[in-house]
Amino acid sequence: MKIMIVDDEVIIRTGLASVIAWKELGLTLLPPAASAEEALARIPEEKPQILMTDIRMKGKSGLQLAEEARELAPGLEVIILSGYGDFSYAQQALRQGVCDYLLKTSKPEDIIRTVMQAKRRLLERWAEESRAGQRLREEQKQRFHQWVIEGNAPFETIPDFLRARPLRNGEYGEYGEHGEVWQAMILTAEGWGGAESSLSLLLFAVQNMLEDLVPGAGFYAQRGRMVCVAPMSANRGRRMKQLAGWTDWVERQLKCTLRLATGEPADLPERVHHSYATASIAFRYHTLIPERIWDYGDIVHRRGGKTVLTPEEETELGALLLDQDAIGLKAWTHCVVEELIRDPDCTLESLRACVQSAALAAHRWLARTLRAIGREDEFRPDPWTPGEETGPWTGIRDELFRHLHGVMQGYHGRAGEGQRSHVERAKAFIESCPAQEISLQQVANHVHLHPGHLSELFKKETGSTFSDFVTAVRIRKAEQLLAVTPAKVSEVAWMIGYEDVKYFSRLFKKYTGKTPSEYREWGDSQYAQAERRI
Repeated sequence: MKIMIVDDEVIIRTGLASVIAWKELGLTLLPPAASAEEALARIPEEKPQILMTDIRMKGKSGLQLAEEARELAPGLEVIILSGYGDFSYAQQALRQGVCDYLLKTSKPEDIIRTVMQAKRRLLERWAEESRAGQRLREEQKQRFHQWVIEGNAPFETIPDFLRARPLRNGEYGEYGEHGEVWQAMILTAEGWGGAESSLSLLLFAVQNMLEDLVPGAGFYAQRGRMVCVAPMSANRGRRMKQLAGWTDWVERQLKCTLRLATGEPADLPERVHHSYATASIAFRYHTLIPERIWDYGDIVHRRGGKTVLTPEEETELGALLLDQDAIGLKAWTHCVVEELIRDPDCTLESLRACVQSAALAAHRWLARTLRAIGREDEFRPDPWTPGEETGPWTGIRDELFRHLHGVMQGYHGRAGEGQRSHVERAKAFIESCPAQEISLQQVANHVHLHPGHLSELFKKETGSTFSDFVTAVRIRKAEQLLAVTPAKVSEVAWMIGYEDVKYFSRLFKKYTGKTPSEYREWGDSQYAQAERRI
């Protein structure tokens, strides 16, 4: 496909000719013309398909050139170049059938985008004009889907690009020659705007460039991404180097960013579907992996990372929520999620499970705190589950922060509003403190009262002593730890503030009627019965 640039300013036409890698876009750049008259004289012989012309020139204008050029070459795509002051002319040009216009100050990526739109319009028209060619392309697309995506087609329907592969000497040979394999990959791109139409056009441009870079490859466009099957080196190191080279080249020429995942290579056509299936599994990890290129081998050995918060993390989260510390909460969220991402065993499932655990921990803190101050019905946030598609892993991190921040604001804006008593604020603080660190002095400092005065208020408003309330809170936390962790009884005792395990056991039985070991066995039996009922 050929393009001609027409401008009477030498700096403009030579600049446009040199700033864009036209050949890499699948276009042949004809020598630029210095006037409309020169262009009209050359068009019949050189037959450009795309014409890019200045709107104001000495002699005939760009609009006159466009009109006469389309008579010489019906179907010619004309792009008008204009200055800011020529906007009304550009609008008139669009009404007269000129295909598009650009400001002379446009960035290279804007010029590329506009030219690729013109190229796509031409190809679409040519496809419409060639029904037989269109049917052939549809048939090849269907065969690609059957062979690569579905993997259940008979051999006689194999796509042409899988029948033989191009070799180094330019000839074609059968499978297995020269140590080559078929490599399925799934790629996406960004950088031309977030609209679906912009992404579609960008992927079209990427495919155009890869078709030139990778002879013998097959392509299949899916929603928001592209599947490519290409003949490549059987050596993984060389294969990844090839991919990096292609990716760098396309990104430089199209001013975009590519991300692609590859599957296990296939040495036979029948195994190409497996290569695609493993590439699909690898591509799911685009939310976790920061690299531009990764393959199935990078993620297949992952067994899953942490799925629940530690008691210490839950305690820290509760303190941040109570203090209404948005900055600290954001830092905590970043730290927790980034720690999960760094775990080489982290999977999508374990990441979502642990993030969900953080949301549930916030809800548990809210329920405990509201119960402690007697306001259970004040605020009940909606449940939250991280989405399947949140873009890069930073998306799930930001989603979690927004939910936790909503819980915090809901508590302080609704349930926590008004003048709460010193005792209510003390109760809320106790629920958010590490159990082993709770002391009358610490709580009194938080509510700005003398310890003795707080102790008197506690007895007056609750009917129980401060010490009895703290003990009840500790025993309730011990019940939770015994139910959901494999920690030893001595470890549970220490976590809630008791160094003497015998004293803790006596105290636990006094409050619950069971020893810690009996309570854990009872809880396990209740869980087993529930499992049998299910």
